[in-house]
Amino acid sequence: MIIISGALYVEAGTRDGFLDGCREVVALARAAPGCLDFALSADLVEPDRINVYERWESGEDVERFRGGGPEPEQAARIRHAEVMKYVISGVEAP
Repeated sequence: MIIISGALYVEAGTRDGFLDGCREVVALARAAPGCLDFALSADLVEPDRINVYERWESGEDVERFRGGGPEPEQAARIRHAEVMKYVISGVEAP
């Protein structure tokens, strides 16, 4: 299993518009083979932060969906990104 988690930083006044522009990507990701969860959300404390959480069955599923990454217009709006990929070898209920 693969988890991708972290934060994107955009200009504070543009965050809601950025997230609105991501609706289709979220829907497509959730429908993609191997996607177990996919969410982008506004941070409750930092006005320029977008929280990223993705859970996939495999790295191949992530790469197949991601392709070349975000659209150039969307990528240009990201000032900074702190997103990591975690390879999970086991899962159990809490």
